[in-house]
Amino acid sequence: MKITSTSKVFYTIFSAFILFTSFLSAQIPAYYSEVDFTKDGDVLKSELSTLIINTHDNLIPYTSGSTDTWDVVHQSDADVSISGNVVLIYGYNDTDGISKNDRTRAISLQQGSGTSIGRWNREHVFARSLANPNLTTNSAGPGTDVHNLRAADSQMNTYRSNRFFASGSGDSGYVGSHFYPGDEFKGDIARIIMYMYLRYPTQCEPTNIGAGSTMYSNDIPDVFLEWNEEDPVSVFETNRNNVIASYQGNRNPFIDNPYLATLVWNGPDAEDIWGVLSAADVAVSSVFIYPTVVEDFVTIKGLDVSKSSIKIYNQIGQALAFDLDTNRIDVSAFSKGLYLMNIQQGNQSKTVKFLVK
Repeated sequence: MKITSTSKVFYTIFSAFILFTSFLSAQIPAYYSEVDFTKDGDVLKSELSTLIINTHDNLIPYTSGSTDTWDVVHQSDADVSISGNVVLIYGYNDTDGISKNDRTRAISLQQGSGTSIGRWNREHVFARSLANPNLTTNSAGPGTDVHNLRAADSQMNTYRSNRFFASGSGDSGYVGSHFYPGDEFKGDIARIIMYMYLRYPTQCEPTNIGAGSTMYSNDIPDVFLEWNEEDPVSVFETNRNNVIASYQGNRNPFIDNPYLATLVWNGPDAEDIWGVLSAADVAVSSVFIYPTVVEDFVTIKGLDVSKSSIKIYNQIGQALAFDLDTNRIDVSAFSKGLYLMNIQQGNQSKTVKFLVK
């Protein structure tokens, strides 16, 4: 059969549509096969806790002649945009000549026995002294869990010290007697604290490291749930989770899917990366969009957009800016391809797809 130009275009669009539909119906990763996601709250928290405890089958020594936490951090915190560098948590400016606030640094400048200026070391995000009992590093255990260790400028590490995390905005720095990790890293911090709580439930309680109210749930400060929603998971975080899992055996569930925090502790509706957990409770099933193959405008029917949150993502998960006129969205500036629109109203959400041709 001869394939005409029109047929080729249709075949390309149809193939992309099938691929995208498969993406939408993707299953929850096999790592979570023993977790009952029809549960929520303390029951789900307990099951996730049991999972990451039982799969943590390799304890990494802090400093050793064999593979140690330095070796893992070299890979887990690698800067995906600058080969040979690590990303420095809390950092934000590489061009002002001040090494303390650098965002990235050559791996070779790992701190040794000399000066700390211009060097990087390992930051315990859940500060060692705020755990009960303290996190120690003289033997492999809670204090050497790499999920809690981030590359940091040595001076910045000291500057943060063991201050509680608190709400703020912009770059990292003090907020009164507390510390704000910076807009880029606040979600990372939240998800690490959540992991540490589930991995070491009595030793690393979030209320011992986060300032502010606990309105959503009495065992975790609101700020961590808000950061988890406001700062989505990055490619860096996902890569970091994968690297650490390859060494330790266990994963950070809140990096795999931030919406798990919403199910456990309530609070703001974080992104459901798997696209299957938030959909279970959708009461906005009557909402639909048209047309689904579009050149200029997508119209949303059956929803009060003034009371809703609407986000559009491309095929690699990037959130896109768009213009909304009443219930119509201008997508004329979008590149050709398939897109996801996530619609949230209260605790309900729905994800729909459309194709820009």
